[in-house]
Amino acid sequence: MDSLTVLCIDDRSQVLELRKATLESHGYGVNIASSGYTAMKMLEEMSVTAVLLEYKLEGMDAEAVACHIKQRFPNLPIILLSAYSEMPERILWLVDEYVMKSEMPERLVQIIERATRPGRLRPRPSDPRKSIEAAA
Repeated sequence: MDSLTVLCIDDRSQVLELRKATLESHGYGVNIASSGYTAMKMLEEMSVTAVLLEYKLEGMDAEAVACHIKQRFPNLPIILLSAYSEMPERILWLVDEYVMKSEMPERLVQIIERATRPGRLRPRPSDPRKSIEAAA
């Protein structure tokens, strides 16, 4: 595997350090940011291959962070991490992958590899209008 650099965004330092150690043990370079504001500044100053974004953040929420990243870096994969099994569709449209924390770290490396694969297709939530039209 080529050396990939991941930016992990979470407002809990212990979680960040654990995630960093886990990813580094799999050969990833890891940068950490404890807020959305810090992450945005870091992205302007360095190159990363993917972003791991915690859904529940203090200050700038994950939806705002994902929106800013996609506006400024439209091809940068964002992987959303959450303890919630269901997410609002508006944030799912902004991210490339969604991972339940209960699935980590086992699947995290696979999901990073899939999200950073050249020519990847972004999964999209289903369009509720299409299911309404199909039912009619």
